[in-house]
Amino acid sequence: MTRLIEEARKEGARLSRICAVLEISPRTFQRHGKKKAGGEDGRKAAQTKRAPANGLTCEEEAMIVSTVNEPRFASMSPAQIVPILADEEQYLASESTLYRILRKRGQLAHRGRSKAPTHKRPSPLEATAPNQVWTWDITYLSTTVKGHFFYLYLILDLYSRKVVGWEVYAEESSEHAAETIRKTVFRERKGGIAPKVVLHSDNGAPMKGATMLGTLQMLGIRPSFGRPSVSNDNAYSESLFKTLKYRPDDPVEKPFDTLEEGRKWVSSFTGWYNEEHRHSAIKFVTPSQRHSGKEREILNRRERIYQEAQKKNPERWSGKTRDWTPIGKVTLNP
Repeated sequence: MTRLIEEARKEGARLSRICAVLEISPRTFQRHGKKKAGGEDGRKAAQTKRAPANGLTCEEEAMIVSTVNEPRFASMSPAQIVPILADEEQYLASESTLYRILRKRGQLAHRGRSKAPTHKRPSPLEATAPNQVWTWDITYLSTTVKGHFFYLYLILDLYSRKVVGWEVYAEESSEHAAETIRKTVFRERKGGIAPKVVLHSDNGAPMKGATMLGTLQMLGIRPSFGRPSVSNDNAYSESLFKTLKYRPDDPVEKPFDTLEEGRKWVSSFTGWYNEEHRHSAIKFVTPSQRHSGKEREILNRRERIYQEAQKKNPERWSGKTRDWTPIGKVTLNP
């Protein structure tokens, strides 16, 4: 821009007119546009900043880093190190300065034996048919006794979104989890499907208990776990729990007196969810329809109805009809 302004001025244009067209003030051009020989910026603010007179030298900073990384200080915070050095009649820098230097060097934590968390995002899981990937979790069911809960164990098929197994118990344990998965596998195999399943869950104690892991090994099921305290790693089960708890007859608002009441309510919910609920993520067929393979026939019938409606009144359609193509593979933690 500076070069263009100079060329225009050589042709006789006034600086004020040029700056008006460019929507800058002449003072801005005079202050910022002048360059030193060699193309360097001549503004004062662009000059090399001088180090503050009271700043630490490179040698002093290196000494601080070396000291706080000594074996006796490696697992201590600056708040602990500074008083110890003072007792030894030694002063390196203030506590805040030590924090600042360690933060800049990436050594504010995990300088000693403590290591940074190594939890990685779980590997993606893909399902192209029922009984390939299951996800499960445990949630609370309110009771009429304050502070006391029942526990709902719920297993979901990733591909069809069908609830393939559930149990309600008075406590949370690995043994109950193992019993729930045994019943679920027996039920699915009894229906003519032999699942070779990956079972995904979070890192709770019932999920990783010895009884549960032993049962999975015996059944030939491979366990998969999300990261600790990351609910999004088990998003499909969490979404199902939200659907459950926002029902009109929500058990949070209407707590249960007995375990049998809780089981009866969950049985009613899963019946509605599997057989009546048209799931938005699977083109509004029910989970049972998708699980049993009836989905394609239903969606083809919807497509045919839409095509016939378009032929009868083509002027009412500005483009293609609604897409009723079945959903293909479903991925957990892509």
